[in-house]
Amino acid sequence: MRRRHAMPFGAEVMDRGVRFALWAPSAGSVALVVDGAEHDMPDAGGGWRRLVLPEARDGSRYGFRIDGDTVVPDPASRFQPDDVSGLSEVVDPRSYDWQDRGWAGRPWEEAVIYEAHVGTATPEGTYAAFAERLPALADLGVTAVELLPLADFAGSRNWGYDGVLPYAPDSIYGRPEDLKRFIDRAHSLGIMVLIDVVYNHFGPAGNYLGQYAEQFFTERHQTPWGPGLNFDGREGRPVRDFFIHNALYWIEEFNVDGLRFDAVHAILDDSEHNILAEIAERARAASPGRHVHLVLENEKNQARWLERDEAGRPLLHTAQWNDDVHHCWHVLLTGESEAYYQDFSDKPVERLLRCLTEGFGYQGDPSRHAGGKLRGEPSGHLPPSAFVAFLQNHDQIGNRAFGDRLSALADPNRLALARAGLLLSPQIPMLFMGEEWSASAPYQFFVDFAPDEDLSRAVREGRRREFQHFAAFSDPAAAETIPDPTAEATFQRSTLDWSEAEREPHASVLADTRRLIALRREHVIPLTKTRYRGAEGRMPTPRSIDVTWRFDGGTLRFVANLGSEAMELPGGYSGRLIWASPGLDTTGPGPLLPAWAGFFMTGAADER
Repeated sequence: MRRRHAMPFGAEVMDRGVRFALWAPSAGSVALVVDGAEHDMPDAGGGWRRLVLPEARDGSRYGFRIDGDTVVPDPASRFQPDDVSGLSEVVDPRSYDWQDRGWAGRPWEEAVIYEAHVGTATPEGTYAAFAERLPALADLGVTAVELLPLADFAGSRNWGYDGVLPYAPDSIYGRPEDLKRFIDRAHSLGIMVLIDVVYNHFGPAGNYLGQYAEQFFTERHQTPWGPGLNFDGREGRPVRDFFIHNALYWIEEFNVDGLRFDAVHAILDDSEHNILAEIAERARAASPGRHVHLVLENEKNQARWLERDEAGRPLLHTAQWNDDVHHCWHVLLTGESEAYYQDFSDKPVERLLRCLTEGFGYQGDPSRHAGGKLRGEPSGHLPPSAFVAFLQNHDQIGNRAFGDRLSALADPNRLALARAGLLLSPQIPMLFMGEEWSASAPYQFFVDFAPDEDLSRAVREGRRREFQHFAAFSDPAAAETIPDPTAEATFQRSTLDWSEAEREPHASVLADTRRLIALRREHVIPLTKTRYRGAEGRMPTPRSIDVTWRFDGGTLRFVANLGSEAMELPGGYSGRLIWASPGLDTTGPGPLLPAWAGFFMTGAADER
């Protein structure tokens, strides 16, 4: 099977050669450089330059000479063999023969997500090496792998959020066909593949758009990275199309099962038809008969993007990362209260209860961290599957000064309760790579901007300034201990050692994770595949929660004692106990829960 997404940008292999197209509205002249030869590109109107070259072919190397000076890569390049400033390579996507015929994805309710960074998921840091780990993830019960952004970035190591060529999977991980083989292999094992995409900014190195398409950006909108993308200006249509086609490209040409949209609160668009809505509409229209999942990261907690139709299907986006539920668990497990954790440290148990029963913890409530600004929209009407829950992710680990994982911060018995709360609750669970065995490797912030020492210095100094408001790093000498993000050693420390999963205490954590996912598959997913009828919760004590989710297929109940003293649950319980912490005593009139213990149970649809 051959797959290709045709687009108006870039290099398209055709029967009569290769068609090259570039939107360069602010360039005086553009010449196409292909395999050492130079050809003038005629003005096609509207800022476009187009040329069909019969002698060009799959594998040709090309770039665009702007105003007789700099040769720049194709912003829609499918591959950059020599990094972001090198020549682009013509790729004929029809040259890859897909083996996943008949694959249509999986229902979202079946998702158990594994977030991973290709470069540190294995010592080799390649698609091929990570593909060798997929059978182990399938055996664990993982049903979806979410890859951190792949867009070509400057240098040899990066989280991926500094990408500048969003159509070109970074060459440090392998060629495009290697990525396709990875996806093929995942599908053969029943694993979906989601890719993180960044549509709010470009990285600081290797972005040449401003040299020939100044209209791609606008001063009307300012983002943490500078001028915003021109989604809503008079000349914004090509900008919108650039990102819409990118989403379609991943779904159609790479057959991915979904996308996670980074920091959409920083996508600024005042048009009547928001770019987020248009992307979702186009993606769903282009993939009939397939399960395609569109996931947001959105600090604003805007429930409007997650609405369902009468049958419970997403109208636009499938789900949102639920940072609020993470923050609640983190405060309860670590006692931390600085930065955004201050919004959850006042009432962590009550806020956790709200997250579990209603989705967002903040639904139009004032945020202390944001100076009293209101945050969020009501979300209690949405099903649990509209929220992706996690105890850790790349941000929540890597944005710590030393990249320390939760297993290095929290008591393992308390963490075991939180792990059960994650994997058995009806929200969609996500694990960060290595979390399944409490990996000892940190996940630290790393970049490679050599030989641009000025940029590297700015990143190092900026990293230290980022933590100066934390008490532990207010002393400049303490700030100096923060790992250098530009050092290769920082990257190497973040690489997983899969062999430790076979040793204690990691092996026991892995076994527990596997058991919990199996319980989810047997007891929870059959419920979440039926119509959601709502949830109710209470706090039997100031440090405990009692939550019941109702579905047409039955009920799911979670009781947890998050205090330091044992508690007896008044009223007893009825139903089928599917999981319990060690030490749960059911011999009395009501269950007796030790400190930091809990249980899950299921019941018939007409039960409490």
